[in-house]
Amino acid sequence: MILLSDPRVAAVPSADDGDEFVDLREVPELRLDGRAADPAGAYARLRAGVVDRLIAAQRALPGGLRLLVVEGYRPYRAQLAIFTGYRDELRRRHPDWSPERLHRETTKFVSPVEVAPHSTGGAVDLTLCTDDGVEVDLGTAIDATPEDSADACFTDAPAIVGAARRHRQIMVDALGGAGMVNYPTEWWHWSYGDRYWALITGAPCTRYGPVDLAAARSIPVPAER
Repeated sequence: MILLSDPRVAAVPSADDGDEFVDLREVPELRLDGRAADPAGAYARLRAGVVDRLIAAQRALPGGLRLLVVEGYRPYRAQLAIFTGYRDELRRRHPDWSPERLHRETTKFVSPVEVAPHSTGGAVDLTLCTDDGVEVDLGTAIDATPEDSADACFTDAPAIVGAARRHRQIMVDALGGAGMVNYPTEWWHWSYGDRYWALITGAPCTRYGPVDLAAARSIPVPAER
């Protein structure tokens, strides 16, 4: 299992091909959840290449199921706040952990800001729902931590059986088949074009580099896709 703290991730050369941002609120083919909504609408923005792959993945789903997108782009400050918050929580729970272990365990749930996939617009947190918008069983809540779920949030967790395991495999088949990669400690996290994707797929560099919120908001949303 390769974690985002692995030096090989940070060593991937970062490039950006200028692929535009798309606002999912303007993409009727995909269902968007509002639980991570922010005033600027950052959560709804993804690179066009990612949106294309999500639409392809959704078309590969069995009848009666749809993707439910929870969060896309995440600004630097939000990423840093999540990272430091979870790290500090683990430090309180495990004061005996070394700094190295603390960092590694933190990155099982949230990426260090210097390699954060969400801050490129290339990563998305999502789940499955019915055509009526009812979420299906994936074994844990989205954003369940390894600490509190006893690692059941890991995509291939052996404790997950039955319908939840089938639903996870459906996601793996559809999203993986569309060219996206999963972060194996989070069944809901998928990305394309970022450093983690490049390392896993053997790409020579990223398609997407980190951007700030102002840049993301300044790119016009296309009228049609």
